Amino acid sequence: METSPRILALDVGDRRIGLAITDPLGLTAQPLFTLHRTSLRADLKSVARFIRQHKVTTVVVGNPLHADGSPSPQAAKALAFAAAVREEHPTLAHHLLDERLTTLEAHALLDAAGHSARTAGRSHGKTIDRKDLIDQVAATLLLESFLSGDKPALLPDPDADGNT
Repeated sequence: METSPRILALDVGDRRIGLAITDPLGLTAQPLFTLHRTSLRADLKSVARFIRQHKVTTVVVGNPLHADGSPSPQAAKALAFAAAVREEHPTLAHHLLDERLTTLEAHALLDAAGHSARTAGRSHGKTIDRKDLIDQVAATLLLESFLSGDKPALLPDPDADGNT
């Protein structure tokens, strides 16, 4: 079976980064991992490992905007991380995607699935922290939005007009 180019989505936060990836056929989004942040260098090294392991060709980073579309305080941090990933992996396609409401939607999905506010379940005998799962689900929703091409629309590339 031939695999399609893989797309990696990153939901960047101060303490964690949720990762989601397309399936080998490039049709669906699946949660991959929650990276607990330590330092920019270590975080980039971890992301690079996933890029290599999964033969990623496209990286999508969520841009956390306010409801009115204006940048949130977290948006500058997400943009800085996206720029660092772009610098480390210049041959990949890079996209910023409006991620308004993905975390809220992730909470609603977990609530609907019956997960408690403290834990999200068990995996391989270990309890999964709900915060970790929220970040993965938010990244998955971000990737699903990118794959569907539906709104929210792609944001313009900040480097396209010479502004950084």
